Amino acid sequence: MPTELVDNIDHIITDPVTYGDEHLYHEVFATLRQSDPVHWCETANYRPFWAVTRHADVTRVELDAKSFHNAPRQFLVTIDDEKMLQETTGSSNFARNLVAMDDPDHRVFRAMTAAWFGQKSIRSIEDEIAALARETVDRMVAMDGHCDFAKDISAWFPLRTIMIVLGVPREDEPLMLELSQKLFGNTDAETGGGEGMASMLDAFNAFNAYFAGVTADRRANPRDDVATILANATIDGEPIGEAERNAYYLIVAAAGHDTTSSAISGGLLGLIRNPDQMEKLRADPSLMPKAVDEFIRWTSPVKHFFRTAVADCEVGGKAIKAGDNLMMCYPSANRDEAVFDDPFAFRIDRFPNRHVAFGYGPHVCLGQYLAKLEMRLLYTELLSRVHDIRLDGDPAWVEANFVSGLKRLPIAYRT
Repeated sequence: MPTELVDNIDHIITDPVTYGDEHLYHEVFATLRQSDPVHWCETANYRPFWAVTRHADVTRVELDAKSFHNAPRQFLVTIDDEKMLQETTGSSNFARNLVAMDDPDHRVFRAMTAAWFGQKSIRSIEDEIAALARETVDRMVAMDGHCDFAKDISAWFPLRTIMIVLGVPREDEPLMLELSQKLFGNTDAETGGGEGMASMLDAFNAFNAYFAGVTADRRANPRDDVATILANATIDGEPIGEAERNAYYLIVAAAGHDTTSSAISGGLLGLIRNPDQMEKLRADPSLMPKAVDEFIRWTSPVKHFFRTAVADCEVGGKAIKAGDNLMMCYPSANRDEAVFDDPFAFRIDRFPNRHVAFGYGPHVCLGQYLAKLEMRLLYTELLSRVHDIRLDGDPAWVEANFVSGLKRLPIAYRT
């Protein structure tokens, strides 16, 4: 790695611009995995932390929820933005959602919707999602052989799926997309205004106002959807707090579609760049479940979460002190040479595929089965009807260090 990168590595790790440059990201983190896999990161604009870059260390920390807590630090924001958050909300936590909770609260709140997001329940809406996949490809076919796949297709299909899960009106989808992009792409001028925490707080407040109305409706008119579960949820006979309910809505509505969108568009770019893999998948659709896992490993839409050490301990040979923060670097772990054979190769039949893109341990993503089902159904429909898919311009990535993926993927194709 060039000397100028080594000298600025802490800034590179934290800088949102890094996450809009896939080559730079992987070059820097491959170097860290080999030379300093648990790296102390200290830069002027952020509170210091350990960057945990290897698969074994990430899984070791995530499995030990008693020693490493999710609270209080959730994800990477600047010191100034943390101050803004504290002054605006009175808390250092952005939202007390499942990601920020530790047991016993995490176990109780996760159980509220765990059955709904389980494999059996998800299968009950498979026909509806399959119909949505057909409608999505219909729209793509009508675009006369050109589209921006990231903006026109992958941004909308998983959003509409989540709206079905929540049971909210289709006409509100543009609002949900706008707010989600302000939440996760807030450091990117194109997707979130580039205003950091100010954009996040605006979006969060708008989400809260929207779902206050949803809660009132579901209490008066309960339905068979996740919004009804959350609107009427209780613990020990008492309704859950408004803040916790709103945070739950947010993580389902925003995180539940934005990450899947990134995996869908990134998966297509992987296929375009590896036409032999595209043809292999077309020739053998039974490979689709493995291909979906490779799309998810390859893109790793969630770039990190934090954990905080409860007591002095050791991770990857480094002495960790109680109170130290650890950044779980998922894309790096998913390119770990010690775990993945030829990790920089895109293989739609990769097996085993021990990626940690959904996290690991007790906080593993609640919506993983839904995300995989969505991707399988959309790609089955897409590859059966759309051919000769190729780039029609330069792809571009969101410049955000928390959750990000492609923001532009111009393609041409034949139907």
